[in-house]
Amino acid sequence: MITKNYFTHPKIKSFVKAGFFTRNGGVSKKENYSLNCSLNHRDTEINVKKNINICLKNLNIKKKVKLINQIHSNKIVKINRKNVDKKYSGDGLISNNKQIALGVLTADCCPIFIFDKNKKYICALHSGWKGALKNIAAQGVKYFVKRNVIKKNIVVLIGPCLTFKNFEVSKDFKNKFISKNKKYSIFFKHKNKDKDLFNLRKLINYQIKELGIKNIYNINKDTFSNKKIFFSHRRESQKFRDTGRMLNIIAFND
Repeated sequence: MITKNYFTHPKIKSFVKAGFFTRNGGVSKKENYSLNCSLNHRDTEINVKKNINICLKNLNIKKKVKLINQIHSNKIVKINRKNVDKKYSGDGLISNNKQIALGVLTADCCPIFIFDKNKKYICALHSGWKGALKNIAAQGVKYFVKRNVIKKNIVVLIGPCLTFKNFEVSKDFKNKFISKNKKYSIFFKHKNKDKDLFNLRKLINYQIKELGIKNIYNINKDTFSNKKIFFSHRRESQKFRDTGRMLNIIAFND
C-alpha cells in the first residue's frame, strides 16, 4: 500500500510507524533528484537533511532518526539514549527506546523491519546479497528471541528491492551461496552458460521462516524496473551514473 511517497502495510499500523520511501517528494536535483537521503552521493547536506525531515513528517514522527554507516555486514547495533549520537558502522539497528526512530538506506538492497507486538523492540536492517549470505535477517530475529520475545509476537516487514528477474549474477556468485548452504540453490535460476538469476527476497523470507517466524509481510516492488518510483544502483551503474538512496524508517507509535 502506498501512502503519499512511501510504502507501508496495513497489518503493522497498530504497532509501529514504518515506511519504505520512494525517490519522490524531496528537494534534491539532477540524478539525485527529489528524495535522496544519503550524504555519500552527489548532493548537499542541506538537501539531505531537508529530505530526511520530509520523510519524518510524512510518517508523523517527531523523533530523532538514527542511521548507520552501512558496510554490507551482519552487524547490528543496539541504540539507546546514551549512544544515539555516536557513529557506528554495520547494517542493522535495534532499540527499545520510544524516543528514537531507526532508519536504513537502500537503492536495490532489501530493507527489513522487525518488531514485536508488545512493542518492546524495533529493528531496521539493510540486506544486500552480502547481508543475505551472512544472514543478517536471522541475526535480527535472534536478538528478539534471546530477550524472551515469543516468536508468535515477532513481525517482519520486507520492503522494495531488486527483484528476481533483474538480479543477474555470475556462476561464482551462486557458488558462494551453495557453499554456505546447499539448500540455497533453489533461489537461483539458470539464465545462460555464464549467468544465473538470484531471488534475494525469497531467500530472506526463507531465512526468517527457518526460525519459526510466521508473521512476515512483503512489499513486492522491484526497484530496478520502477524507474519513476525508486532509485536503483544496478540500473544506474549500468549506464555509469550515480544514484541516490531511499530512506526506510521504523519507530514506536507515540
